[in-house]
Amino acid sequence: MFGKRKDAVKVKNVDALHKIQIRLQPKRCDSDCFITKNVDVTELVKYIDSYNKKNSDDKITYFHAFSCAIAKVIYNRPLLNRFIINKTFYDRKNVSLSFVAKVEFTDNSREVLTVLNVDPSDNVFKIKDKISKRVKKIRTTHEVGGGTDNIMKIVAKLPKPILTFVVWALKFLDRHDLLPQSFIEDSLYHSTILLSNVGSIGSNSIYHHLTDFGTNSILMTIGKIHKEQVVMDDGKVELRDMCDFGITVDERIADGFYFIKSFKIFEDIMKNPKLLEDNVDEKIKEEN
Repeated sequence: MFGKRKDAVKVKNVDALHKIQIRLQPKRCDSDCFITKNVDVTELVKYIDSYNKKNSDDKITYFHAFSCAIAKVIYNRPLLNRFIINKTFYDRKNVSLSFVAKVEFTDNSREVLTVLNVDPSDNVFKIKDKISKRVKKIRTTHEVGGGTDNIMKIVAKLPKPILTFVVWALKFLDRHDLLPQSFIEDSLYHSTILLSNVGSIGSNSIYHHLTDFGTNSILMTIGKIHKEQVVMDDGKVELRDMCDFGITVDERIADGFYFIKSFKIFEDIMKNPKLLEDNVDEKIKEEN
């Protein structure tokens, strides 16, 4: 059936403005919208410090917490799980987070593509276990990766003319949902959101473009947590823990108000990190 996909459901009630927009801006990389947010994570730092002191053998990292918070936002704001391909809107069936894990922290270390499906009943502890097990397996076994990694490794060895044709063919198959499931399920280009924790190497957040291959509509980089003087609501100046985020979104999947309101929920979670212990599909009441 035309427009039917294995990984998503076709959106039928698309308004006239968006129907025209995807023809004026047919490419995802031409529809990049960049958002910068500097977020107060003081309460999150306290929460993680407290938890890790009591659970020294089973620690939570900031990346675990941010990943869970992002998943909660996506479950609360379903348009963030939307994508456009072949000039058609789709709502993804699953929520997935992707990131690149280095086997070792060296310049020449191999990078492995990693995709995590987040179930509605997951919380920060379950997500921690999923990420930890995956990364540990990569770094202890030097696992090459799944179907996507293996295909890329083979394709990259082809002569240039053949490689050009193969890449064109992959894009064609992708537009028409003819790629094998083994390729899509562990492809960061087909995930809800691609995360890059550049703060783990001491960097501030950066911007990165989206790509026309795949279905990924959101990319977020996480900067390092740092101390900063902040003017509070009562006018007093306090030294707070802050973290900057660089977000790139396909502006065609929602409007600016929707994006900003969605990030407000993320900020609310940072103020009340106990919410991370609830299921990710738990509805969050927004703070004023």
